Amino acid sequence: MGMGVCLGGIAMCPFGVAPTPLTFLPASMVMGAAGPMGSCADCVPFMNVVPFGVCSSVLNPTTAALTAAALGVLTPGPCIPTPAGMWVPMKPTVMSKMGPMLNSDSMLICAYGGVIKINMPAQFMVMI
Repeated sequence: MGMGVCLGGIAMCPFGVAPTPLTFLPASMVMGAAGPMGSCADCVPFMNVVPFGVCSSVLNPTTAALTAAALGVLTPGPCIPTPAGMWVPMKPTVMSKMGPMLNSDSMLICAYGGVIKINMPAQFMVMI
């Protein structure tokens, strides 16, 4: 069982350089200790998941272009979160209006090869 993830939870991508906070609107109608809790549908780039600084994945078109221009030397480009679907709950035990709720074990696959994982759920009282 993992902790439920709410507003202000911290996520990280292995190709990014900085962890970023997650933002959830109260659309799921479930409130946690630190604010609205996230559901699997909360995967909108720049609204729920903000950039992780720069991206070192060569599947990112900007990084690929910068690396090609540098004659093959890896040159990270700006991170543009591009979810390849919704959050994948590892243990979908709690449902909301928007679908399964996120817990600290959930993952989001990026189209550029990254697997975004939750580092800190922002609350430590609700286990789901």
